[in-house]
Amino acid sequence: MTNPTPRLPLIGPLPLGRRPKLRLVDPATELTPRPSAYAQASGLRWARQYRARLRVTDVGIIVVAVSVALVARFGVEGAQASIGSLRADYWAVALLIAATWVATLAAFHTRDSRVVGIGASEYKQVANASALTFGMLAIAFLVFQVDIARGFFILALPLGVVGLLLERWLWRKWLLHQRHFGHYLARVIVVGKRDDVEYVANQIDEKSGAAYHVVGAALEEGTGGTVNAGDHEVPVVADLDHVAEAAAAMGVDTVIVAGHPQGGSHYIRNLGWELEGTSAELVLSSRLTDVAGPRIHFRPVEGLPLIHVEIPQFEGGKHVLKRALDVAVCGVAIVLLMPLLAAVAIAIRAESPGAVIFRQERVGRNGRTFPMLKFRSMVPNAEDHLSVLRDLNQGSGLLFKIKDDPRVTRVGRVLRKYSLDELPQLWNVLVGDMSLVGPRPPLPAEVRGYENHVHRRLYIKPGLTGMWQVNGRSDLSWEESVRLDLYYVENWSLAGDLMIIWRTFKVVIHPVGAY
Repeated sequence: MTNPTPRLPLIGPLPLGRRPKLRLVDPATELTPRPSAYAQASGLRWARQYRARLRVTDVGIIVVAVSVALVARFGVEGAQASIGSLRADYWAVALLIAATWVATLAAFHTRDSRVVGIGASEYKQVANASALTFGMLAIAFLVFQVDIARGFFILALPLGVVGLLLERWLWRKWLLHQRHFGHYLARVIVVGKRDDVEYVANQIDEKSGAAYHVVGAALEEGTGGTVNAGDHEVPVVADLDHVAEAAAAMGVDTVIVAGHPQGGSHYIRNLGWELEGTSAELVLSSRLTDVAGPRIHFRPVEGLPLIHVEIPQFEGGKHVLKRALDVAVCGVAIVLLMPLLAAVAIAIRAESPGAVIFRQERVGRNGRTFPMLKFRSMVPNAEDHLSVLRDLNQGSGLLFKIKDDPRVTRVGRVLRKYSLDELPQLWNVLVGDMSLVGPRPPLPAEVRGYENHVHRRLYIKPGLTGMWQVNGRSDLSWEESVRLDLYYVENWSLAGDLMIIWRTFKVVIHPVGAY
């Protein structure tokens, strides 16, 4: 889960803290006027408000989960647990479990503003904290000879974890909705050279859940003018020497240093000292393009902060687990979807004669070709008409796509819209030609036209779904499709795969770019 959509690599904490201590600023610096009280509250207090809400609902979910498990296992009356020579009611044990669970969630910083609302880290930390809670309690009960039924543990843990993850997801949906209106966003000044500042501002603007709102820029050339931040302009509010004053006057939560400003490490050190009198925190932005957070590690060596970037691994234990997930999910899915598969096959044969399954040669891992299976969505002799339609191609780059392809049947249009034509690829996944999540499986003709770096898409198995499918599909440009696939190849994780699978269900219900 590790976030599957590429994000700007940020180094440093997200905003938290108290109301800034405003400083008197010389009018000659031409700082932007202080924002309204409502805007300040939205930026400065969102973390505290949001954490309070999470804390209340976390406790509620845990209490409900433990109570349901207790009543389901022992009944309302409750039983007695033996603790050495003492006697304790199961309700007291349940209370201990709930209290420990709540405390562990806090200890793991699962409500920290650095993780909530963005990516998979929040969900991973909630799951890890819950597992650790029950692991520690199991050991403690064994040591102190608490005779607690295993069934209670087995029921309480999954109930609580599912409830907590669902609750966090619902809160995140609410938070993202609020951010569309400009609420619950940290107010930011971006510092550096114009190109670096515009790059950071554009990246933040493109990500609706980025948690930041750029309200100003500080450039080496001084104040005046604006910089581009996506679909709007941001005023230049200070030069590099007056950033702290601007941060205090504007009530910002975070100062982001983009790239390598003039003065280098000495400037960054001095800026950190100057920000000590404000509520703003210092964040360093690195242009480690398309490198996900889990691959970045920090190691301070005698005052020298080193950034370690893990080299992608294309073999090993993670890939074994990925394969196990593929086999387990596809085996169950094929059995459960058998009635739907049969119904689709009957509908295809009823509309037009010909084979129900369409086989097409695709290129898999390390350039090995395999027959990819799909439900036939076109007329039986569709390949014979391909040369005639080449001039009507609406696809980007090496992709061939036509929105209103005359070869597609009526049943085929429905299948394509909801991606039902892809279901036979569950068999490709089961036998090992593909994976549940991965890059889009290319045609041999596409691979022959690849630039050298694009061949990295073939380092892992292609996927039934992936970054391309959940980010716009055929509406994406060729360059964006390649970037997304390469990002996945180098940064994939099991948690990220699960999030992409979840997003795939949403895309199937509300199709985008499917034709």
